[in-house]
Amino acid sequence: DYQSEKLILNLARQEATLASQQLHEKNLLITQTDLFQARQEVLQIFLSPALEEYLIQLIMATRQPEKYSEKLARYIAFGASPRATIALDRVIKAHAFLAGRDYVLPGDVHAVIFDILRHRIILTLEAQADNLTTDEIISEVLTLVPIP
Repeated sequence: DYQSEKLILNLARQEATLASQQLHEKNLLITQTDLFQARQEVLQIFLSPALEEYLIQLIMATRQPEKYSEKLARYIAFGASPRATIALDRVIKAHAFLAGRDYVLPGDVHAVIFDILRHRIILTLEAQADNLTTDEIISEVLTLVPIP
């Protein structure tokens, strides 16, 4: 009922407040300085020229699918924009950073590419009629663009 729901909400708020206070007391909170420093460290993560080329080719395969596959050309109406390239570059570096590395691996690209491209590729009506998903198209791109 309404009163029980209100009690649950208040209890959850109290627990969250207490947890936040405990983190602060244990000095486990991240400061703004820590965050800005981490961002600078992420920007310094090494991306080899070969992996940079791979990243760009993956994006280009969505924009010029006919160069990679007739199937892709039939199913991609609009490919990823340059903003996707920029996002992929930043996110793969952040993924490597969070894994404790100062360099990017192809696995970093594969780990995040679906989240980066999923909403940036527009499928054709034919793809929709064939019940294809954007994830399936991204998987196809990953099989067609060779890993360096």
